[in-house]
Amino acid sequence: MSYIKSIFSKKVPIGVVITLLILIVIGFFSFIFISKEKLNYTLFVGDMSVTPEELEFGSIPALGDFDFFNKVKNSFLENKADFMEANLSEMIIRVYIKGENKYEAPILTKGREGSWWETPAGIYKIETMEKNHFSSFGHVYQPWSMSFQGNFFIHGWPYYPSGMPVESEYSGGCIRLSDESAKEIFKMAYMDMPIIVFEEDFNSDGFVYHSKPPELSASAYLVADIMNNYVLLDKNRSEIMPIASITKLMTALIAGEFINLDKEIYVPEEALIQTSKPRLSVGEKISAYDLLFPLLMESSNEAAEVFARNTSKNWYISLMNRKASSIGMLHTEFADPSGIDKENKSTCMDLFNLSKYIFNNRSFIFKISAGRMEKSAYGEPSFKNLSNFNLFSENQAFIGGKVGKTTAAKETFLGVFNLDFSEEKRPIAIIILGSNDVYSDTVKVLDWLKSNYQ
Repeated sequence: MSYIKSIFSKKVPIGVVITLLILIVIGFFSFIFISKEKLNYTLFVGDMSVTPEELEFGSIPALGDFDFFNKVKNSFLENKADFMEANLSEMIIRVYIKGENKYEAPILTKGREGSWWETPAGIYKIETMEKNHFSSFGHVYQPWSMSFQGNFFIHGWPYYPSGMPVESEYSGGCIRLSDESAKEIFKMAYMDMPIIVFEEDFNSDGFVYHSKPPELSASAYLVADIMNNYVLLDKNRSEIMPIASITKLMTALIAGEFINLDKEIYVPEEALIQTSKPRLSVGEKISAYDLLFPLLMESSNEAAEVFARNTSKNWYISLMNRKASSIGMLHTEFADPSGIDKENKSTCMDLFNLSKYIFNNRSFIFKISAGRMEKSAYGEPSFKNLSNFNLFSENQAFIGGKVGKTTAAKETFLGVFNLDFSEEKRPIAIIILGSNDVYSDTVKVLDWLKSNYQ
């Protein structure tokens, strides 16, 4: 308005002023129309055997069902929606406008599988757009950047402030395109545009089991193969129950995806809550990477609180819940970062999705929890002589996981084991909730698997 006043004060011809005002009005209504054209559609996913549910970005069972990615894509196509598809197996990115494939280009690099920076599969949306984003992580410029999950972007070829391009072998986990392709996609994209990030790790490999159940004390449990989603044992697998310190796996996941692990985090007084082994001091500064070790090995409530209070505790918890939704944990709710609150609840099926995601995308979390983090981009952790409360850390078959215990939850466990089946190793997730003796129940499961399959 002040600009218009300045025009009038300069005695601009009235015809010019009227033309300007008309253009502003047209632009305003054009913006409304375009926004509605792009965003005002309702999408449904599912099949004829279930009631279709409205698709909300981030609220999708992405990892439990290989066909889900195709179902979402087909739903987008049928509804003539705008979206992107980043196929990390084909290394192709595609842009669909009104359901039609308008542009596709090769993905030049992605995060190396099993690394700290592995590109996360899932269903996301564009959260920010910058023509030339400067990464505080890699200290490089990223032309035509579009962020879709925490520290992960789609962008052109990055370069250092000196102008030298980044080597092709280096990737921080982003989806890297040529500058030309990134620019074209940037011109077609807009904020909140859906992105399907897909890879074939979630497909069944066809392995088949035959089984008989043992007797356990737990109220609910699920034993399943992460590679083919085959369920060997289950009881009340969809019942929503308190999960205690299993919560900390999600706390670590958010730290790994939203915080620069090199960053030194200040320890505030309010973070020093009751925990099994106090190790932190008020005013101390410690790297986010180092904090992962007491968090995952000693189940440190203090470490969980420090992570959450790095910015805003409520914001951090909201990120935990958003991430849960984005990887298919539809019946999960996090109330705090440590698991103390009885309102930290989930189901065995949801926790299977969590174990699958960590196994495929953030394996370093399991390695730290098992005490087997041998090599790291962040060097040796500063904490020495930590205990490991994860009951099976001395079992060589234990890939990683987390135990928990509260009055409301009783004893809980999420663990992944590398076990022999038909002369090959299989990653088996064992999830137990509401147990009177989670160690005994897990041993019974392992013995049963050995007797029936090994």
